[in-house]
Amino acid sequence: MAKVRTPRPGMSYVTTTTRDRRPIFEIARVAELFIDTLLHYRRLGHYKLHAYVVMPDHVHLVLTPQSITLSVAIGLIKSGFSHRLDTQLPIWEEAFTAYSIANNHDLEVVRAYLHQLPVRAELAAAAELYPHSSAYRQGVATPPVSASSTAQKLPLSVENTATSLRKIAS
Repeated sequence: MAKVRTPRPGMSYVTTTTRDRRPIFEIARVAELFIDTLLHYRRLGHYKLHAYVVMPDHVHLVLTPQSITLSVAIGLIKSGFSHRLDTQLPIWEEAFTAYSIANNHDLEVVRAYLHQLPVRAELAAAAELYPHSSAYRQGVATPPVSASSTAQKLPLSVENTATSLRKIAS
């Protein structure tokens, strides 16, 4: 029987992965849709969002649920994103890993670690330059202009996204 780590109520560091670790978040529109979903539930007051980073096949979050459990908060995020993505493909592994964060010092240590993950994975030269991270939104006033950043601003097409996801799944 697998051990399940249940964090105490309060701040938690959460990691959740895509089904079969498919790199769906390599598609910038998909990563931005996830971030939009994450920020939507934060605006509704379901949790305080302290930090996040969206990696190609998994997500790291630091959050504090408000009037709901951590499991409910993660369920909202996962199901809300899956609904918005509008695909028949399974998106998420069912489980997630969570660790309690005891105090503000530990929060800063975890946040610094989390923001450096894209740099360690060679996805960006600096944490502030990785567009799918709270470090980017805090550290860069104007994103660099390039062909790929222009493509990110195009409206989400469900057909194009579904086609891209099918390519990743195969």
